[in-house]
Amino acid sequence: MKPRVVKPQVIKSGITKAVRLIALAMLAGLFASVSSAQQMTLAAASSLRPALDYVVEAYQDIHTDHQVSVIYGSSGRLTAQIINDAPFDFFMSADMAYPQRLVDEGYAASEPRVYAWGRLVLWSADLDASGLTLRDLVDGAIERIAIAQPEIAPYGQRTREAMQATGIWSQVQHKLVFGENISQVTQMAQSGAADVGLIALSLAVQPGLASTGFYLIDAALHEPLEQGFVITRRGADNDVAKAFSRFLATPAARAIFRDNGFDVDD
Repeated sequence: MKPRVVKPQVIKSGITKAVRLIALAMLAGLFASVSSAQQMTLAAASSLRPALDYVVEAYQDIHTDHQVSVIYGSSGRLTAQIINDAPFDFFMSADMAYPQRLVDEGYAASEPRVYAWGRLVLWSADLDASGLTLRDLVDGAIERIAIAQPEIAPYGQRTREAMQATGIWSQVQHKLVFGENISQVTQMAQSGAADVGLIALSLAVQPGLASTGFYLIDAALHEPLEQGFVITRRGADNDVAKAFSRFLATPAARAIFRDNGFDVDD
């Protein structure tokens, strides 16, 4: 009687099956860990950087299992992206009008709430802006003035209002150069592409800019820069979005905004 021969391919098949089972178990563990991590994507006005970065860091120090990704841009552009199904769970605008638009058109899962008030300043990399006023912008020595696009950026809208209230809007229009958002305006003023820029106080107080000084625009010259947020329709069931909205009302979050150039409720 011949001895039974075990064919190599049978052994190979058994090993392959075992490897597959191990791989599947590892993948299952990986997916379980990913799903257990709670995530949110937040769209925010450019004036909030880096203040919002600090707020998110403080939030995640408390909620260590929550992940928050932030996308910055102009409030108007981000609103358009949300309407066109961009994957944003939370929106922080530089005004209340854009969040209210999302509510009115059915793209928000919460009512808009104010988190801070912004301020406008006159800033320059080369001139002593602390000694300037809006009326000085008509001077021929100032050739290029950077402002945010009024049509899509609340800080640009308020800049136009302040210039109109001062009576210089028509006199300086030929000097204006536009950035899509307030961060671009700041870069233009920093790089020399503009002699001066009308930027957010929240940016002017940051290291690298504060040393040159700035002129604070009288808030009575324009509508308030009342900044609001909403949870988007996409974020309606997102626990991170709900928890983060509550965190924005805490003394810790308000203190960060205050320290970075925003006005907040006491």
